[in-house]
Parts: sequence; C-alpha cells; structure tokens
Amino acid sequence: MQSWKIGKVKVTKIVEMEVPGGTRFILPDATKEACQPIEWMKPHFMTEEGRLIMSIHALVIETPDRRIVVDTCLGNDKKREIPAWSDLSLPFLEDMEKAGYPADSIDTVMCTHLHVDHVGWNTRLVDGKWVPTFTGARYLMATPEFDYWRAKDDDPASQQIFADSVQPVFDAGLVDFVDTTHRICPEVTLMPTHGHTPGHVSVLIESEGEKAMITGDFVHHPCQMARVDWCSTADYDQKAAQATRERVFAEFAETPTLIIGTHFAGATAGYLRKDGDAYRLDV
Repeated sequence: MQSWKIGKVKVTKIVEMEVPGGTRFILPDATKEACQPIEWMKPHFMTEEGRLIMSIHALVIETPDRRIVVDTCLGNDKKREIPAWSDLSLPFLEDMEKAGYPADSIDTVMCTHLHVDHVGWNTRLVDGKWVPTFTGARYLMATPEFDYWRAKDDDPASQQIFADSVQPVFDAGLVDFVDTTHRICPEVTLMPTHGHTPGHVSVLIESEGEKAMITGDFVHHPCQMARVDWCSTADYDQKAAQATRERVFAEFAETPTLIIGTHFAGATAGYLRKDGDAYRLDV
C-alpha cells in the first residue's frame, strides 16, 4: 500500500484496478504517437510504447480525529456499460481492511464528483438490495453535483449509477450536502475545480506547514500537464475544465504542495513543475 505523510495526516492509496491502455475513449488526443515524446511520464504513467497507464483507486485520509475516504471507485456486482467495469468481484474492502481501514472505521466519505468510478463502493449488494457500505460514515456531496445528477433523466446509464450508488445512501439519511469550499476538519478543505462536472471539487490537506492536493478528475492523467489543452470526453464543459487546469497548475507549480492524482498510476504523487510553456510532475 502506498502512503504519504502531510504533517500529522496520512494518505493511503487503496487500488481497485490499474491497467495500461484503454484511455483513448476518455483522452482521445493522447495517442501513442503524441505521448511518446513526453519522456518524463515513463515508467509510472506511460509504457515504453507510449500507452498511458491509469489507476482506479480510493484515497484514505487519516487525520488525528478523522478517517475520510475520498472517492469509492467502481464497486462490485454492478451492471455498467463498459464491460471491464461491469459485474466486478474485487477484494477492495478486504484490501482496505489489510491497510488498517475496515469499512466500519470510516467516519466520512467524500465524493469529488458522482461519476461511475467515484461512487461505486458507496454501496454494496446484500440480499439483492443496495445498502450503504460505510454505515458509520457521513457521505459528503457538493450540492450542485447532487442536484445535477438527480435531475439528469435523459441518460439511462447515469440514472442507473445514481440509483444503485447514490440514492441508497441518501435514502438511508447518510448524505450531507456541502458547498464546494467546505472545510471537513481542520486539516482538510474542499476546493472548487468545476468543468469536469458542475460541482466537481478537489481536496486540500494542510498540516504542520505541509500541503497536499487530491486532484479528483479535473486532471485525469499527467499527460494533461504537458498538454493542458487535452480534454476528456467525460468533461461536462471542456472549456471550463481546461480553464480550471490552467488556473490550478499556475497556482501550484513550483510550490511544495504534493499533488496526489486520483487516477495517476505508479508513483501517483509528485510535485508540479514548470516545463517550458507547460508543466510536468516530478516524482
């Protein structure tokens, strides 16, 4: 298990799956030919052949007083449009427990947004019914994010995701709606990074003079640091998403803030540096 210390805070990565390739559907500009010249992405984020490597993982933030899971991956037993994400049977909860974080020890679940690969383990299937996985936790969701997906009735796939992974925790009375600058606890604050979705947030951690940021999906892959203009097909508003990347990269480049990528494979975390007219991630 990878983990990082930010002052008195520990962040631990719990991997659900990590695979090379298969990113063209989400980052169509990131062809092998376009990525190969970006040498600094090897070996953590790209193969020698130029195939991008991406990870689906949760990040557990442990402060002196809280245990917070940021994003809950895909989940088991769920019917999804992407075959490799459907009907999974993975040892995610067992891996959490091995890392020292059994489900019943989690007091907060923070969804940076409500896409399929960020809400899956919000619930699990028990006797044919979707029930909350983290029964002792409050599930925090940005108000504009929840309202957008609850009202999205023109997309059956999104309706299914909401029905099996969001609605059950709401019905159980476990959801707290927060604004996009909400302070979860003294060490952990949300930062609005909209564009990928209407209410998308990133997570800032500060403790004993040290800082880190969990990205969420305003940046899917480090290649978007080299090419800020490469947008995701999953972006709700590509222009706004690019503007967010430009703003956030300019703010954090050449600072001692540890950048922890929600989908970054391998080393996963590093420091943002200027690289000519663009940026790179030093790990």
